[in-house]
Amino acid sequence: MLRKIVLAFILACLHESANHALAQQVTSDQDDVIRTSTELILFPIRIRDKKGREVLGLTDQDLILKDPDQATSGLYFARGADRVALLFALDQSGSLREIITQQEDAALGLFSRFGERSSVGVLRFSGTTLLAAPFTQNPAEARAAFRFRAAPNQQTAIFDAGAIAVNAFDSLPRVRSERRIVVLISDGLDNLSKTSADTVIKSALEKHVSFYVIHLPLFAPIDGRLAVRRPSKGFKELAEKTGGKYFLVGDAKSALVPKETDLTPIFKAIEEDLKSQYLLGFYISEAKRDNRKHEFSVTLKPEGVEYSLWARGYSRTQNFMINLKPGAPKLPD
Repeated sequence: MLRKIVLAFILACLHESANHALAQQVTSDQDDVIRTSTELILFPIRIRDKKGREVLGLTDQDLILKDPDQATSGLYFARGADRVALLFALDQSGSLREIITQQEDAALGLFSRFGERSSVGVLRFSGTTLLAAPFTQNPAEARAAFRFRAAPNQQTAIFDAGAIAVNAFDSLPRVRSERRIVVLISDGLDNLSKTSADTVIKSALEKHVSFYVIHLPLFAPIDGRLAVRRPSKGFKELAEKTGGKYFLVGDAKSALVPKETDLTPIFKAIEEDLKSQYLLGFYISEAKRDNRKHEFSVTLKPEGVEYSLWARGYSRTQNFMINLKPGAPKLPD
């Protein structure tokens, strides 16, 4: 029997000045508690068949909602990658400058394969962080930001840059179907940040930002042999806990045979991963804002098809439990 995931989420009281932005927070309790400040709760989900292949063309007619308490008043379901806000976060330390500047065409090629309403920006960091190219729909405006001089020192604040990257999306209007993505390219060694990885992850979850981490490793002798230097704690988790993916480029063997690094296959993998995702959302019934627990589930109708939420396992059915606070003002759609 397929493993089912139980997620608990609590609706927080809304302020008069609240906007349409979603906010999620995952705690370390036994169950994940997801907090949201709007009536519509949205989740990026991955759908696959039994062979791990993406499944295209699904609609809300392919979902079965079991909601005995009528806790929800409707579903939202759509492909989630026709519109993206894509921010490249580039480590400009000396060891990576040449590799990253070589990826200009491949990186912007990734952006070009999404809808014309998508936007792209570029952030660079070492000890400090610079938003080198604010979000734009014109890739030519972002291209120059991939060309830079190496930082003059060896101090790097990856997690400080991650926090700034997440906050950069605040400049964009909130669009429910838009996927917000940070492609972080770095050697993974943070020796300066005042911000913790957990803080960045929490903020990313609240603002529905996913990290795709491309690790260009440094190598060092470990136990008498050349090996990848372990990245700073939390570097890999930026991807694993925010709904993105982690990619390690090369190994000790490849380090002994220098050749030009080509990240095109990784950008292609990111594109395929995004295009395999959907957005699943729930409109919450006002009548169920009663401080009581209400359970419901969503099942995919097609046989042999299953889905996952964030970094959780795949199942044909996912179970949900809500505990709603009464009296919160209602926001328009």
